[in-house]
Amino acid sequence: MDQSWMTVFPDNLRALLAKLPPTIFAGLEEVRIREGRPLEVNAGGRYYFLTPDGGMTREPGTAFVPGKQDANRLLDLITNHSLYTMEEELRKGFITIAGGHRIGLAGRTVLSGGRVEHLRDISGFNIRIAREIRGIADPILPHLLDFKHQSVLHTLILSPPQHGKTTLVRDLARQISSGTWGNPEARWPGLKVAVIDERSEIAGSKRGVPSFDVGPRTDVMDGCPKAEGIMMMIRSMSPDVLIVDEIGRPEDAEALAEALHAGVRVIATAHGSSVEDMPSRPALSKLFESSFFQMFAVVRRTERGMAFRLWDGKRRRVQDQGWKGREEHA
Repeated sequence: MDQSWMTVFPDNLRALLAKLPPTIFAGLEEVRIREGRPLEVNAGGRYYFLTPDGGMTREPGTAFVPGKQDANRLLDLITNHSLYTMEEELRKGFITIAGGHRIGLAGRTVLSGGRVEHLRDISGFNIRIAREIRGIADPILPHLLDFKHQSVLHTLILSPPQHGKTTLVRDLARQISSGTWGNPEARWPGLKVAVIDERSEIAGSKRGVPSFDVGPRTDVMDGCPKAEGIMMMIRSMSPDVLIVDEIGRPEDAEALAEALHAGVRVIATAHGSSVEDMPSRPALSKLFESSFFQMFAVVRRTERGMAFRLWDGKRRRVQDQGWKGREEHA
C-alpha cells in the first residue's frame, strides 16, 4: 500500500500509527485528529481510538489526546509550510495531497458578505486515505453498456459518503478507456475518457500526471470546478465519455446537459441513498425531468465488498447484487 500520506503527520503521530497491527494499518480509511480529543482511526468501516502506546481501544478515556502543538504541526506539514498559499482550499474546507488523499478540516470560519472566506483556528483533521481497487467495477460495467451505440449509458451513481463512489468511478474510467467491457459480445475498442477531478481524488494527480491507473485513453482535468472543467474538456479533448464525481450544484447539471447535446456520454456520482429522493434536490431535478440518465446505480459497502442496485431510466429496478438487510426505496 502506498504510504506517502504518512509524511503529513508529525513524528509522534506517525510513530503511533506505525504501531498498528499490519492488517489494521493496511485497511485504514481515515485518521481523525481532533485537538484536545482522542485520536481515532477508521479501518474497514470500524472505528477505534489509539492509546499512547499504539494500541486500540473503544474507550476514549484511555486514548492518546493530540494537543495544540500536534494540530499546528500537522497543519504546517499539510500546507507545506505555506498556509497563505492554501486560501482557496481552506475556504472549501479540505486539502488534497499527492496520491488523491483528501484531508477534511474543521475550525472557525471567517465570513465575508455572508459567505465563508476561509478557515482559522483549525483544530480538526480527517485524513481520508485513497485506494485503487482494480476490478471493483467488474460486476457493474456490463450492465451499463449501450450496444446500439457501442458506448456506455448515461449513468448516475448514488451512495452515502464513504461507500466507494470515487473508487468505483476510478475503475470505470480505467476499464472504459481500455475497452475491458466484461461482456464477450462487446467487441468495440476502448473509448476516449475525460475525468473532471475537482478534488484530485479520482486520478490522484501530481503536477498534472495521474498517480492512479485511470486507463490508456483517459485525460484528466485536475483541480478544476466541475462545470468549467466539463465545458473545457468538451471543447478541447473531444471525449466519448465524461466522468465526474459528486455533482450537486445547478451549474454542474447545466454542464452535464451541454455534454448530452454534444453527444458525450456521462457517468456521474452524487451523495444519496435512494433514487426516489433525487428529484427533490433542486440541482438535480432538471436532469430527472428531462430523463437525462439512462441508468441509476445505488451502491453501498458491505463486509463482502460492494453491493449495488440498478434502475433503468424509468426508475424500474433491473438488477441487484449482494444487497441484503435494510430495503432501499424503489
